[in-house]
Amino acid sequence: MQTGYILGFFILPIFLEGCCDENYQKKKTETQLSPGLRQDAVCRHYKAVEGEIFMMPCIESVNMEVVCSRTGEGREGNKGTSFVCGRKFLVEAKYSGKYTCRSLLSSGSELFFHLQVVERISLGPGCFQPEEIRELVVNIGGKIPCPGLNCSNNTDVIWYKGMTAVSRLTRSTCQEDGWLHLCKVRKTDTDVFFCDRQINESGVIWTFRRAVNVSVIPDEASYPPRIVHPENNTKEKVELGQCHTLMCKVYFPFEKKFSREVQWYMNYSGNTENMTLLPMEEQQHTRISHKEYKVIRRAIIKEVTPQHLNYRYTCIAGNNVGTSSRTIQLVEKIKVKWPSLVGYPIVSLLLVAGLGTVLHVKWLEIQLIYRSRFQHGKQHGGEKEFDVFLSYVWSSQSAELEGVLTLSPQRGPDSDEEACLSSMDPPNTEEGKSTQRPLEVLLPRVLEDWWGYRLCLLERDVPPGGAYTNDVVLAIKRSQMLICLLSADYLSNNNAVFELESGIQALLQNSSLKLLLIWTSGASASLIQPDPPLPPLVQRALKVLPSLDWTSGKPARATSNFWRSLRKAMPDQRVKLSSLMQDQ
Repeated sequence: MQTGYILGFFILPIFLEGCCDENYQKKKTETQLSPGLRQDAVCRHYKAVEGEIFMMPCIESVNMEVVCSRTGEGREGNKGTSFVCGRKFLVEAKYSGKYTCRSLLSSGSELFFHLQVVERISLGPGCFQPEEIRELVVNIGGKIPCPGLNCSNNTDVIWYKGMTAVSRLTRSTCQEDGWLHLCKVRKTDTDVFFCDRQINESGVIWTFRRAVNVSVIPDEASYPPRIVHPENNTKEKVELGQCHTLMCKVYFPFEKKFSREVQWYMNYSGNTENMTLLPMEEQQHTRISHKEYKVIRRAIIKEVTPQHLNYRYTCIAGNNVGTSSRTIQLVEKIKVKWPSLVGYPIVSLLLVAGLGTVLHVKWLEIQLIYRSRFQHGKQHGGEKEFDVFLSYVWSSQSAELEGVLTLSPQRGPDSDEEACLSSMDPPNTEEGKSTQRPLEVLLPRVLEDWWGYRLCLLERDVPPGGAYTNDVVLAIKRSQMLICLLSADYLSNNNAVFELESGIQALLQNSSLKLLLIWTSGASASLIQPDPPLPPLVQRALKVLPSLDWTSGKPARATSNFWRSLRKAMPDQRVKLSSLMQDQ
C-alpha cells in the first residue's frame, strides 16, 4: 500500500478532530431554513441542474402524500407536469415552471414554489462537475464537496441527507468552506446528499440545490481470498472423449482498487514449477455483502483424453494481500451398462408387477375362461345321471305353445354311429322349420327326441316337496352340462339367477362341468339392466363364459349355423340309458 495513502488515514481524523469536536459540543445558533416547505411561506424559488437528482422537501409534520402540480406557464408543451415532494427524481429541462403543492387527503392552504432548471452548458466548464459517486470509507472521517461552490461568492451552504438537514442529525459533523465533514462515516450514509446555497437575482432569493451521490465502502482488504470450491486434493470424475468444465468459486474482500484475479493452471504430476495456463471464460463477479465479492471462473477442456488423467489442475486466486490455491485431479468415470444392469431388472420388475395386478383383478375371469374352455378331458358320461341341466324361464307365448305342440315320438340314437346319422340340422326337418316357436319350447325336444340327450328339467325330473336350493345344486352336480337360456325375464327371475349362480360355483369347484349360455331375442349383458341387480359373481361370469345367440325368425342358413354350433358344444359322451334303467 502506498505510504501517502496510509498517512492520509491517520492525518484526516486529526485534521477533522477540532472541527468535529467543536461542532459536537455546541449547537449552531443561527436560524436554519426548514427542511420542508413552511406553511407561512408564500412562495419558494429553487434552481436545479439538468441531469442531476432533485427532491423537493415536504411539509413539516405532515405524514401524507403531497403532490406538486404545474400551475404557471413553463416551457411550451409541458403543462400538467407533476411530482411528489420528498421523492427523488432526475431533473429535465421540461420541469421548469411554477407549481402548486397540496395534500391529497386534506384541504389545507396551498403552497407554491418556482423551479428553474439550469442547463449544463450555462454553468461553464469550471462550475459543472459530471455526476460522480463520492466514495467514503466506513468507520473513519470523510468529506463531501458541494458542486459548483467555487463559482459563487456565497459559501454558506446548508446540507441535507434526504429530507433532513444534517445539522439536525444527532451525529458529529461540521462544515468548512462549504464542504461537509463527517467525523465518522456509517454504512447508512450511502444516500444522496443535497447542498443548498442562497442566490439573489434581481431581488429574488433563489435556493440553488446540488446533489452528491455518496457510497460507503469498507476498509481496504486485510486478508487473502478464500476458495470455497473445489476442495483441495479432491478428484472429479470425467468421461473420456467428452467436454469437461472446471469451476473455481472464490470470495474476495472488498477493495477500492480492483485486484481480484482467478486463474486455472495445469501441471504434470504436481510439478508446480512448470504450469500451463488453461483456456478460461471471463470472470463472473457479484457483490454478496458490504464487505465481500463472489468471483467464479471456469476452465474448459473440450475433449478429455487419457493424458488429461495424468495432470493436476490448480485454481489460484489472489489480491493485494495474498493468494490462495486448490488442486484437483481428474479420474475416469466407470460407465455403467444401464440396459443390462439396471434397465432389464426394472423392466422385468414392472412386467411382473403388471401381470400380478392383472391376475389379482381378473383372477375370477381367468379361472372361468380356463375351466369352461380347456378343462373337459375327464368327462365320464357313465358317472352322471343327466347329460344337460336346462335352465330357462317360461314366457307367455311358450306356455301357450306347450300344450299344442306335439313331436314325433321317435327315440334318440343310442350309439355314436346313430348320433352321426341323426346330426342333421333340425331346420331341415318338418319340426325344425317351426323356428317361430320360443327356444325354451323347441330346445328340449331337439336335445332329447332328435339328438338323444337326457335332460334334467326341474318341473319334470325333480320330485316336489324338497328344498329348492338343495334340489338345484344336486341336479347340477348330477349333470354333465348346464345350459341357460338367457333373456330379460330370466335375469329378473330370482330362481333362474340362483340356478345360473349355482352352475358358476360348481364350474369353479368341478372342472368336468360344462356351462353354455344362449342369449335369446337379441339380448346381451350390456343391454339388459335387471332389477334387482345381478350378483357380482354372475355379472363377471356373463362376460367370459361361452355363449351362443338365438333369434327366432332368422334366415335358414343362420339358424342352421346355430344348431351346428350347439351340436359341437354338447358333451362328447352321453349318459347310458341302460345303466339308468338298472338303477330304476
